[in-house]
Amino acid sequence: MMQIVDDLTKLDLRRRSIVTIGAFDGLHRGHQALIEQVVRQARATDCAAVLITFHPHPAAVLTPDRAPRLLTTPAEKAALLAEMGLDLMVLLPFDRETAATPARAFMETLCAHLHPRQVWVGDDFALGRGRQGDVAYLRELGRELGYELHALEPLREGGQIISSSRIRALLAQGAVEEAAELLGRYPRLAGEVVYGAQRGRALGFPTANQEVPPERAVPANGVYAAFALLGDERLPAVTNVGVRPSFDNGQRTVETHIFDFDRDIYGCELVVEFVARLRDERRFEDIEDLAAQIAADGEQA
Repeated sequence: MMQIVDDLTKLDLRRRSIVTIGAFDGLHRGHQALIEQVVRQARATDCAAVLITFHPHPAAVLTPDRAPRLLTTPAEKAALLAEMGLDLMVLLPFDRETAATPARAFMETLCAHLHPRQVWVGDDFALGRGRQGDVAYLRELGRELGYELHALEPLREGGQIISSSRIRALLAQGAVEEAAELLGRYPRLAGEVVYGAQRGRALGFPTANQEVPPERAVPANGVYAAFALLGDERLPAVTNVGVRPSFDNGQRTVETHIFDFDRDIYGCELVVEFVARLRDERRFEDIEDLAAQIAADGEQA
């Protein structure tokens, strides 16, 4: 079982480790390739497989006016990583003090507590004050501190690098199928089910309304074929992302109608997988037309 800690200085591994460091937002196929290398090397050398990441996203501290919306919250990231064979996830708080830490000081602390045999990063990786700790710097430092630095070339799809920013752009267009190709899974959105206005139930199509963190990336407004994940269940569904134009309140919501389902799930954690975009959001002049369209969306999904 993967252990999760938030402070390097409280660790003292009894064996050496294979470490990777990065933001890992979205845990897309490029990230997965890096993690697979770490786990493979760890198993081959009887080392611990360790991933170090940060929260909030470093850009939220360094360039808050341009901070990206997250593809994965820390909880979502941890759930995905737990399935990848890692032994330890180190989730470090990122603040101004972290940003000002010299690369050497950070790596000395890492080496003192994790005893890495190898460190794996992407080929454009850098850490430390002023991004001093780039691949060349970390490789040279490794000769002194006793680790090998490995930099992995980026993975490409359709001639373009697979990146978190590319996936965010696809989600902003509602292109969830293309995003799934880069993620290696359907785009997901996790959140607690909260009380809504009960309008869906009145129309004969009860919906689960999700509480979505404001920093979380959400697909473009529209209607999507989806799966609803509740515990171990994976249920077919249709999800509306948008502002409910037929009801004029202007608040952006995520509402999921689970087919043939009528259990009370308020307060439960719901994960929605976006499978395909069905249509744009539309305003309907009367409730009957809206109900008919919801039924048609269900058939199409």
